[in-house]
Formats: sequence, C-alpha cells, structure tokens
Amino acid sequence: MKIKCWGCRGSLPTPGKTTVEFGGNTTCFQVDGSGGEFIIIDAGSGLRPLGQHIMRNEERRSFSLLLTHAHWDHLMGFPFFIPAYIKKFDMKIYGDFGGSKKLKEVIAHQFKAPYFPVKFRELQADISFVELSPRPIKIGGVKVESIKLSHPGGGTGYRFTDKNRKFVFLTDNELGYAHPEGYSFSKYVQFAKGADLLLHDAQYTEDEYIRINKTWGHSTFEQAYELALQAGVKKLGFCHHDQERTDKLLRVIEKKYIRKSSKLKVFAVREGASFSL
Repeated sequence: MKIKCWGCRGSLPTPGKTTVEFGGNTTCFQVDGSGGEFIIIDAGSGLRPLGQHIMRNEERRSFSLLLTHAHWDHLMGFPFFIPAYIKKFDMKIYGDFGGSKKLKEVIAHQFKAPYFPVKFRELQADISFVELSPRPIKIGGVKVESIKLSHPGGGTGYRFTDKNRKFVFLTDNELGYAHPEGYSFSKYVQFAKGADLLLHDAQYTEDEYIRINKTWGHSTFEQAYELALQAGVKKLGFCHHDQERTDKLLRVIEKKYIRKSSKLKVFAVREGASFSL
C-alpha cells in the first residue's frame, strides 16, 4: 500500500513563500492498494493537482473517493477535478454526512448558482454515490473501516488494511473534547492500535488550544502524539496544518517531537510526500 499527500493544510489554502516546504493545498490524499486500487481521501484543493496527474497518466480511469465530512476545505477541490468532466472516467464517492442531506446533494450544492458557474449536470464521468454505514467495506482487496470523528457537525475517519498493513487517517478529530457524534480518547486509541502509519489532525499548539481553540474540532500536536504512543503505531504524521503555521514553525515543532520520541517515528506531513507500507 502506498500513500501520497496532495494537500495537508487545514481550513483554507495558503499559497506563498512561507508554505513552500509543507504545502498550501487543503486535504487530499491518494492511497494505492497492492491490487491496483486507486483510492482518494477528501476533495480539498489538493484534488485539483491530483486530477491533473490523472490526466497525464490516463491508464488509471477508475477510482474511489472517500470523504471525511462536508466542511468547505475538504470539498473545495471537487469542482476543479478535471476527470469528473470526462466520460472515460468512472468514480465512486463514499461518505456519511448524516442528517437529512444525502451525499449527492452535498456535492451537487457546490455547483449551484451563485456559488459556481458550471452546473452539476455537466459532469460527464460515470459517478455513483455510496452512503457509508458502520460496517466495513471492501474496495478491491483493501478493507476500509470507519469511525465517527469528534468534530462539529460530525465526520468520518478511516482505517485501511491491505495485506496486513494498516493505515489510519483521522483528520478534523478533537481528542481533547467529545463532540456529540464523537468518541472518547480511548476509542480512537483502539481504532489506531498497531497501525503502520497514522496521520492525525494536529492543527494547534497546546497554548493556542487552551486560549482560543478548544471545541473548534481539532487536536494539538501533543494530543496526537499521546494517541500514537498509546496505540503503539509505528509512524505518526501530523497533518491538517493551521493556516498560520509557516514552514519555519512546522520545522521547529517537528524537531521537538523527533527529539522527544524514542518509540515511534514522528514527522509533519509535507505536500508531495509518499509513504510505502
């Protein structure tokens, strides 16, 4: 299983000279299964360059898109995803947004006036929508399990298992506060138990969290680190970087946790980085 980052920024894109190393695109990851499965996690602004990559490598014409939740920074790339406009591509979109709105309605809403000039019906790819349930699903040979996130309005985290390798993705997950649909810290420890790679939301420092950001739906670096330690994961990647977090600041925080850790490999996720499990 291979994972590639196309966007790891939180809240909104942050182009500019202070975010070159870690990237400015919002959440989008690619998961390649050992059997040729092509899975995309989230449709943040990083989905646009991923779409360009797909167009340059057209041997990959079928893919699955798993959405964590409907906040704008995780959907904003979809209207700019070129393969969605072309007939020869087909994709399944998975998600569980809860409430009365169905998955297709949430996606289609982005194309309504006055928000976007292109109509949803102009998408030419063969697109189907799958409402997730608590039961695991299979995408080819990859087993996908889900868990509710602790986040305002809810959300879905994922665990991917491919030939005994496990990758856990928990973005927009507040470990220090249990939102109505979320779980306790120990529940997320169990979900991430023994993962080869855990990518977890670490948007805030401890000081930021205590002063302003508690209940906003995101974790601190320390909370994510403690989760990884208790879960016994092999590698932890901090992601969903705050829009104010520059490359320089992220390097300082990354070095702090590298020095602190002797039991697991810790790093801050960089846009463009790849991981092989």
